[in-house]
Amino acid sequence: MPIPHLDLALSVALGIALAATTGFRLFLPLLIASVAAYTGHLPLDENFAWLGTPPALTTLAVAALIEIVAYYVPGIDNLLDTLSVPAAFIAGTVLSAAVITDLPPVVKWTAAVVAGGGAAGLTKGVTAMVRAKSTLFTGGVGNHVLATAELGGAILVPLLAIALPFAALVLLILLLWAAFRLLRGRRRRETG
Repeated sequence: MPIPHLDLALSVALGIALAATTGFRLFLPLLIASVAAYTGHLPLDENFAWLGTPPALTTLAVAALIEIVAYYVPGIDNLLDTLSVPAAFIAGTVLSAAVITDLPPVVKWTAAVVAGGGAAGLTKGVTAMVRAKSTLFTGGVGNHVLATAELGGAILVPLLAIALPFAALVLLILLLWAAFRLLRGRRRRETG
């Protein structure tokens, strides 16, 4: 028999972890969640059942492919970072609300907006700052490495979150910590 508090904690951890990954790529975590829901590996709130349908799969697959390619185009990558900050917040909120189940609506949406949207916004903000620094210091040449790392994070972390939500949260915290250290180290070298 499942422990209700553990199920709730797992769904919140899953929601936050999935939401945070929309800061790496906007559509890929949504696509992974859609595939997992479609195949029965990810339970969704009944109001978000549309996420596990063939039209959602097709739309998200096309959007994810376009987004992946666009992040490898110099200049477009920085533009996408700017445009996707508010979009990541929205996608993170929706994705976390989709997997947080069995909560009263006020609590669910508060958690989705604050934790899910906040995690997505934080991740997107950090990745945008790292890309801006990369553009500044490498003339955009290093951005391909960042695009590949973000793509890897947008694939691996959602898959890990679906299997082991708490492990995914720990991994995300470590990744954000490393990014902050990188940014802080560069700032010290610039001023020192």
